[in-house]
Amino acid sequence: MNTQLSQGSTIIPGMRYRDAHAAIEWLCKAFGFEKHAVYENEHGRVMHAQLVYGGGMVMLGDVDPDGFGQYIAQPDEINGRETQCACVTVKDCRAHYERAKTAGAEIIEDYAEKEYGGAGYACRDPQGHLWWFGSYDPWQVA
Repeated sequence: MNTQLSQGSTIIPGMRYRDAHAAIEWLCKAFGFEKHAVYENEHGRVMHAQLVYGGGMVMLGDVDPDGFGQYIAQPDEINGRETQCACVTVKDCRAHYERAKTAGAEIIEDYAEKEYGGAGYACRDPQGHLWWFGSYDPWQVA
C-alpha cells in the first residue's frame, strides 16, 4: 500500500439538507457524530458544518439553490435515489446498528456479517440520505 498518497490528504463527504440544524442533531444522536463546527448566516441557516466521527468527518449545510448547492439533488427530488453514499467505519457495528434503529433510521440493508470480513448495514436518515456503516476497515487489509 502506498501510504505516501494518504499523508496530508483526506476525503470528506459533503452533503446538503433541507433542515441542516435538524440533520445535525439527528446525526449526532443516531450515528454518534460530534459537532466540530457550525457556521450560520445572518438568518440562522447553516452555511457550513463539520461533524466528526473518530478520525473522519462529514461537512454539510442547508440546501441552497445558489452557488455549489445548485449542483446537488436531494433524495426526495429523485425518487429516493442517491448518486453517492457516505461509508463510515465503526468499531462495534452491531451496537451502532441498534443505536441507529432506535433513533428511527430507515434500515435498508440489515446488519450482516460480510464474506470479505467485518459486518455492516445500510440506512437512510430522516431526510433520505443514504449511509453505510461497517466494521470492515480497508486501511487494515494487507
